[in-house]
Amino acid sequence: MENPFKFGSLVDAPYFTDRVKELDYIVQFLKSENHLVLMSPRRFGKSSLVKKAVVQTQRPYLWLNMQAVLSKEDFAAKLLKELLNQIKLEKMKHYLRNFRIIPSINMNPMTDELSVSFQPSTDNGTTAIEDVLNTIQKVSTPQNKLIVVFDEFQSILEIDKNMDKQLRSIMQEQTGINYIFLGSQESMMTDIFERVKSPFYHFGMLMRLNKIPYEDFKSYIADRLKDVSEQPTQIADEILAFTSCHPYYTQQLSFAVWNNLEAGKNEDVLQLAVEDIITTHDLDYERLWLNFNKTDKYVMVSICEGNNPAQDRNQPTSTMTSALLRLSKKGYIIRSDRYEIEDPFFRKWILKNMIE
Repeated sequence: MENPFKFGSLVDAPYFTDRVKELDYIVQFLKSENHLVLMSPRRFGKSSLVKKAVVQTQRPYLWLNMQAVLSKEDFAAKLLKELLNQIKLEKMKHYLRNFRIIPSINMNPMTDELSVSFQPSTDNGTTAIEDVLNTIQKVSTPQNKLIVVFDEFQSILEIDKNMDKQLRSIMQEQTGINYIFLGSQESMMTDIFERVKSPFYHFGMLMRLNKIPYEDFKSYIADRLKDVSEQPTQIADEILAFTSCHPYYTQQLSFAVWNNLEAGKNEDVLQLAVEDIITTHDLDYERLWLNFNKTDKYVMVSICEGNNPAQDRNQPTSTMTSALLRLSKKGYIIRSDRYEIEDPFFRKWILKNMIE
């Protein structure tokens, strides 16, 4: 049998987990002329959710991971490549002829893979971006309205300090296009879309993606364990108790548990799976820990023990606040109703090696 759990990449059926309400909301939202801003901690499944919604609309879409963008020219080149993957080059030629800076476009004859680039220019990529975005507007039609998705959009702040102003000045004039902005660093995304002086202030509808509801996740896991376990519901409860319903790590642990059960290991299957995963990442966790400063280590241990460092009377409030913000920005901790270590296996490693 094939393992029914998947993690580490964009997923679709049969691996996609619940999110029925969120999926329906996004699909309906894309029927409007508005733009969407979706935020959640890393590995909550927002990219998979949006990918499924976009595909369900049956409309053409462009998808750009902003973390992979190195410069404004690179942004224009990668976005144009996405457009060329949707619209054949022959149909695009008359648009490309009007570009003020002609891009270099090559095709690998073995794979048909396109490569696109713009030479560095005196205006630092401003013209290239204008030409690409204007072309997106021209090719988007009422019959085939384009959807443009920017994943990890907060990275725009690291590419060029004025890039947000340029994008907003062009996008606000466009019609018949839905832009979707995904982000995993809430403080930065909030600053981009909720700060009054920001160019993207209130540019799109804000949506926050929470953890998958416990009972929904439980049913999903139990249903996929029933072929290899006589106690699928009990094991599902144990998995969710360990992962606190974190989508990525729940899939990862469920994957390992399923492998143990399928191999005939019926005793302590969850503990065996947890220990195997921690052992595999032991050196990675050790490197992470060595890179933390003393305050960060203190905060991480405090959270592992179930405490709230923000209320720690033994440490200066400003010190704890700065550490929590720093660790949140780097993705090591998340906060819903309380502070949590983002990786439950790292939490277990800390409890085992730094506290016991």
